[in-house]
Amino acid sequence: MIEAFKRLKWYEFTLWITSVILITAVFIIFKNREILTLIASLVGVTALIFVAKGDVLGQILTVVFAIIYGVVSYKFRYYGEIITYLGMTGPIALMSVITWLRNPFKKGEVKVRHMTGKLWLLTGGLTVIVTVIFYFILRALDTPNIVPSTISIATSFVASFLTMLRSSYYGIGYAANDIVLIVLWVLATREDFNYMPMVICFTLFLINDTYGFFNWQRIKNSQEKKREM
Repeated sequence: MIEAFKRLKWYEFTLWITSVILITAVFIIFKNREILTLIASLVGVTALIFVAKGDVLGQILTVVFAIIYGVVSYKFRYYGEIITYLGMTGPIALMSVITWLRNPFKKGEVKVRHMTGKLWLLTGGLTVIVTVIFYFILRALDTPNIVPSTISIATSFVASFLTMLRSSYYGIGYAANDIVLIVLWVLATREDFNYMPMVICFTLFLINDTYGFFNWQRIKNSQEKKREM
């Protein structure tokens, strides 16, 4: 982990430390007693900066984040988030750890994969199947805010699956998921203000995932040039 932090560029470290400070400040300012929301947010934003670099440490931290976030979601009865992160995002992140370790480009950087038409069809088909199945599960559980919860499942699956495939487009999927989650936690905050840090958390996640998309495009172009040499 120490070596991974040393590989961060100055602006990546700045983005990470700024996110950490803002999340912690919001937690203190709003006198939030839900310590797990703070821990989940800090682990999540740390995971994102390493995923954005193509570093496998990001996937390992994503597994940890999924577990903690699942517990936080359970307290608000967001069953969609529980199922999504404990039953889908976490396991896929674990599989991503394996695929990333098997496909390194260099130390601390995974080999970016080119997406073919067949892979896009596979991604789309699986997304539809997973979303439909989970919708009926959520409806049976009487999940609050079922529409955004269902959309969250779709965007989360796309993002997780593209990450496992080592696609540079994973960032778009996660950015879309962040927007949905911001809406979900804004609705939660209207009932319990203690969840405001989660709104701030996913706003910062959105910024980090946007950076991740552009950085992976840069990494992809750099890797292709090196292969041609």
